[in-house]
Amino acid sequence: MVSIASAQTTAEVQLSTGLTEEDAARVLDVLTFVEPLYASKTVATGQAALDYVLSVATTLALLNTDADTRIAGLLFALFILEPNIADSIEAQFGKEVFDLVMGIRQLMRLHENTLLQQEVSRGKNAAQQASLQLETLRKMLLAMAVDIRVVLVRLASRVSTLRYFAERKLEEPRSYQYARETLDLYAPLANRLGIWQLKWELEDLSFRFIEPATYKRIAKMLEEKRLERESFVEAAIARLKFEMSAADIKAEVFGRPKHIYSIWNKMRGKSIEFSELNDVRAFRVIVDDVKTCYAVLGIIHHIWTPIPKEFDDYISRPKANGYQSLHTVVVAEDGRALEVQIRTHEMHYFAEYGVAAHWRYKEVGGSNFSAQKYDEKIAWLRQLLAWKSEVADAVVEREELQREWVEKLKSATLDDRIYVMTPQARVIELPNGATPIDFAYHLHSDVGHRCRGARIDGAMVPLNTVLKNGQTVEIITAKGGSVAAGAAGPSRDWLSPGYAASPRTRAKVRAWFNAIVQQETLSTGRGMIEKTLQREGKTSVNLEDLAQKLGFAKPDDLFLSVGKEEFGLRAVELALHSDDTTRPPVNEVEALLTRKSRNSSVTQGAKSGVLVVGTDGLMTQLARCCKPAPPDAISGFVTRGKGVSIHRASCKNLTEMSRLAPERLIDTQWGKSGADTVYPVDIFVLAQDRQGLLRDISEIFLREKINVIGVSSQSMKSQARMTFTAEIGSTEQLIKALNVIREVNGVIDARRQ
Repeated sequence: MVSIASAQTTAEVQLSTGLTEEDAARVLDVLTFVEPLYASKTVATGQAALDYVLSVATTLALLNTDADTRIAGLLFALFILEPNIADSIEAQFGKEVFDLVMGIRQLMRLHENTLLQQEVSRGKNAAQQASLQLETLRKMLLAMAVDIRVVLVRLASRVSTLRYFAERKLEEPRSYQYARETLDLYAPLANRLGIWQLKWELEDLSFRFIEPATYKRIAKMLEEKRLERESFVEAAIARLKFEMSAADIKAEVFGRPKHIYSIWNKMRGKSIEFSELNDVRAFRVIVDDVKTCYAVLGIIHHIWTPIPKEFDDYISRPKANGYQSLHTVVVAEDGRALEVQIRTHEMHYFAEYGVAAHWRYKEVGGSNFSAQKYDEKIAWLRQLLAWKSEVADAVVEREELQREWVEKLKSATLDDRIYVMTPQARVIELPNGATPIDFAYHLHSDVGHRCRGARIDGAMVPLNTVLKNGQTVEIITAKGGSVAAGAAGPSRDWLSPGYAASPRTRAKVRAWFNAIVQQETLSTGRGMIEKTLQREGKTSVNLEDLAQKLGFAKPDDLFLSVGKEEFGLRAVELALHSDDTTRPPVNEVEALLTRKSRNSSVTQGAKSGVLVVGTDGLMTQLARCCKPAPPDAISGFVTRGKGVSIHRASCKNLTEMSRLAPERLIDTQWGKSGADTVYPVDIFVLAQDRQGLLRDISEIFLREKINVIGVSSQSMKSQARMTFTAEIGSTEQLIKALNVIREVNGVIDARRQ
């Protein structure tokens, strides 16, 4: 029987492994400090507190972590067992250790929320929703850890808990819950980070409690203990290394046998029996180049008997995701199968960190993983962890490398998104800087509109409070109602900086206010129509028929157009007193279409912007015969008593006047005019006469924001000849309107006169 003292000594040795004398002394001092505090105390699982933290710290030591991480592993349980003493951790052990311990406690709090308040999904998409939720939880674990070493401590603590359950054979609902959470959350996380030492143990221990009968059956089928399987692989590796050394081949060889959960997973996935598995024992060979890959393959097939059907050349024929490697299965002298993978360093890097990453395709079933940016960050973290393992045994510049590794880990955080929870423990992903308003609109637009307050972790906070990872957010809402019912909605302050970080949230707030404006316009238009109907004694008229007669699909469209003053009430009056087949007289058409000239029109005294070359201060006026407008080519003609008359260069009147009095011609050009200045022009339209023709053309003028100040129309032999006097800002606006008019049904020609 091993004494407590000898066990203590073993733990001290393990805790000091890989550390400098100074760091080792720090860790052991902390151990001495916590021993009396943890004495006779137990954690929530029933395990002795001292045994628990020692197990965590020694597991961290096996991962070659730094001294601060091991110290945090010894101290974090004080926040539960000795909260008064825990407050003095920063003063005694430094801010870095304190931050690590606080991060661990935050992750422990996540466990409390998710394990005790699991939301049960229902419906046909329940499995998919559950999978997405688990993925979000994994991201949240990393995002919450400001320092990635916090996650390492959390993984080590979960391994320690499951080991305790296994030693005591505690097959109960509690152990099942812990195992289920571990298999769903922590084991994939360890896999993502490449911490294989913990990944397989977490999976095996969890599987033992979730499927105890299956676990025992597979363990029995193996017919050998894990240590025996490991020794078999080690012996095979030693022999291969000897043969390669004799052939002067340099290579890295490493491997371990398949663990029970992996065996079961493969049997289930491929629907095969245990006897059909050929990779229960496997190792991998890493060489410098492709040529050496095939050379090693020849050596392996010379040492052991290959199984022809189990050979795959993924180097000459890579997988669709780009994966390359040689796979072969051989039979050893004792009849046991052995799988060997051979690849170059480049292929191995690609398989580990590239598109074909083991941790990616094993979990999601393919290489098309959507969260590419997130994956890149995970790959970076994995490289850091691998680098730490490589340099852990280096003696030269050990302390400097250690500090560099710690700084890089601390900076490798996932800070572009945050993850918060509902009171029901549902995890919500939001952009960094999000507020309770973003949270409310993420849940539902109606929840956002009715949001009146928020609680974070049970405390009331302002709505512009920036949310942090791991917080539980509760939204306080007003009573329900719609925009039409006049329900209280969002505040315009929410569009100000600091209230909403998400563009999606701001768009929904703006949509609310746009809907309010539309409702007000609709109400105004409806009121104007109803007053017109009362005035004309037509209150019983069918609004659907009236709207369709005026060219609108439904009454609301008519109300909106009238409310926006895009459609005149005079047209409504005429429709009320006319039959569908009666064409309104020209004078009534003019009343519908024409409007008063704008104040910005040159006909109302606005500056034309015409400059007389070489002369200042001359009075100018635009000729009525040709109605020039920028950027028409123009020329001036000096009149008697009315200044200079400005004509288009192509004007027939100007041509005739210049022939009779060429000395009165004067060079002119367009200068700067007012931004809103408009010029009258004449537009001629020839079309097949039909009901509604003038209405269609007038809608184009309204849509193009062209004011019509005069119109004349003649109908002869089923053809309509219409002349419009319109005010335009430039000929570009006129050309656009003419192109649209030409597309009207029945229009033969549309041009400027």
